[in-house]
Amino acid sequence: MVDFAELARGTGGAPVVHRLRQTERSRRLLLLRAVTDIAAKKSDLPGPLPDPEQAWELLSRVQGVAPDVLDLVLAHPYTGSWLGYTSRLLHRQIAGVCPLWVHVGHIHAIAAAAAIRANLPFTTEIPVWSGNAALPGLGVARLSGDEPHSVAEVRCDRSGREIRGGTSTVVLPVDLSSDAPGWWGVRQLTLRAATKTLSLRLDDVDPYRGSYDPILPQRLPATEVREWAVLLDEAWQLITRCLPHEAEALQAGFDSVVPRALMPFRTSSASSGEAFGSAIVARPTDPATLAAMLIHEFHHNRLSGLLHLVHLHTDDPVERFYTPWRDDPRPLGGVFQGVYAFFGVAAFWRALTEDAGHQHGRLAEFEFAYWRAATWRVLRVLQNDPELTDDGRLFLGGVAELVGPWQHEKVSAAIAAAAAAAAADHYAGWRLRHLRPNPVVVTALADAWCAGGNRPPVGHLEDGLPTPVPDGRWRHARLDLARLAITDPRGLASSWSTVPDATSADFAYADGRFPAAVQGYLTELAEDPDDPAAWAGLGLALAKTDAAAAHALLRCPELVRAVHRAVRARDFACAPENLSAWIGWLDVGGQPGG
Repeated sequence: MVDFAELARGTGGAPVVHRLRQTERSRRLLLLRAVTDIAAKKSDLPGPLPDPEQAWELLSRVQGVAPDVLDLVLAHPYTGSWLGYTSRLLHRQIAGVCPLWVHVGHIHAIAAAAAIRANLPFTTEIPVWSGNAALPGLGVARLSGDEPHSVAEVRCDRSGREIRGGTSTVVLPVDLSSDAPGWWGVRQLTLRAATKTLSLRLDDVDPYRGSYDPILPQRLPATEVREWAVLLDEAWQLITRCLPHEAEALQAGFDSVVPRALMPFRTSSASSGEAFGSAIVARPTDPATLAAMLIHEFHHNRLSGLLHLVHLHTDDPVERFYTPWRDDPRPLGGVFQGVYAFFGVAAFWRALTEDAGHQHGRLAEFEFAYWRAATWRVLRVLQNDPELTDDGRLFLGGVAELVGPWQHEKVSAAIAAAAAAAAADHYAGWRLRHLRPNPVVVTALADAWCAGGNRPPVGHLEDGLPTPVPDGRWRHARLDLARLAITDPRGLASSWSTVPDATSADFAYADGRFPAAVQGYLTELAEDPDDPAAWAGLGLALAKTDAAAAHALLRCPELVRAVHRAVRARDFACAPENLSAWIGWLDVGGQPGG
């Protein structure tokens, strides 16, 4: 229970992570044996490859001479993702991205990689996908041949190590992390900060490194590798300085980054509950954002490890929750994961606000204000959900003990206002796209408007369940512009147009020219009366001058838009700002999912 409580409070350091990894090792060993047993019972599963039992025997030899190597191979994140993916295929009796024998046969590649690490003599065969013969954790041999799926022989003896397939042979270099003719090694990075060192793989070749399906190698140019190395090193320094206990946890359990291309004004990362110790990260432009992304994904890793031991909630699949970090409704499990991950994000930005050496203190303050409120908002709803187990409530209670008091910590008024507006913007946009108002209420309001009467009393309006099918497209430009205005207010005028999907109305709003923003959003609505971003933007811009209209547009915008549609369908005039003010202060139900 000590580990449970520490994880709930975000303080599960190296000892707790080591125990989670030991659990993962046991789980993966059981899955590995299960895959081997299933393949042994079906003679067609191995295809042209040897029986998986031979791979098991090779792994047993590795255990006999180098048990640490076996532990290393079992702990490799993509051993876990391969096991999960292949086990699902076998359970469902379906093929995956490749023929089933290729996925099942990956066990031979794992065994070969382990035997090479242990310096054992052996010969075996491994699957080849589009000319790529992978040795997990080591690299990939690039073989010639036109077959999409084939077999290569791996040989290791006193004379050397080679992989032979088709008409080509690749001799493995002494240093497997370096490139050689026909060989792409897994890049190794060593991050140093004060007394703490973090060893990471920058893995762009393992076939099971993706979030869902296997993927082919996507080799990074050397220049991008150097840029990643600098950015990761700076991010590591921030983590060790701001959250030393988090740095110790990362040292114990995080060892692989799957790089994705640079995404200006966007943060995109992912992880799998089966790939403990890994994150897929689109390269950001600054080290603080990267540090927050790494912490976010490692919080997912730790919670996923805990969920392999303890049931915190049921498997309720209904997409019924609003979350400020997603544009779609989320099921219970996803929301639980999100709360814990963004709890970590908020903790990092909070610590960074107190770091005098960081150059973007105002951005850290904004991010802390935004994410502490976002996490607390969802946490309060989630804590009362009947689908939680007693352990789940206890776990979230530990998170709440920390996040609750953060809501009262001092943030400058301007930053707090910007964060609150950004939150209101996203919530309004989500409602517009995923909530459907009561058609009886819509008709009553449209009838009254067209008759020129007062707004009829409609009573308290309860929110229904959201639909996962969005009504319109959302854009994140205003949040991007808010960050830009905080970090570079003088450069806003010259750089706002580089923000994806930003409009002149968005720029006027970010620049504090609210009357111009109102006119800009009205122009956008004249061109596209259903645009969710324009409706929400109008509500934000009117907040300074028309409280009733802003309340309607930010609190029940889906109703305003639906009435506007109904009135337009009858060929009646309907100025969006006037209709919003007329609908005004309706009493609308609580947050979806509550």
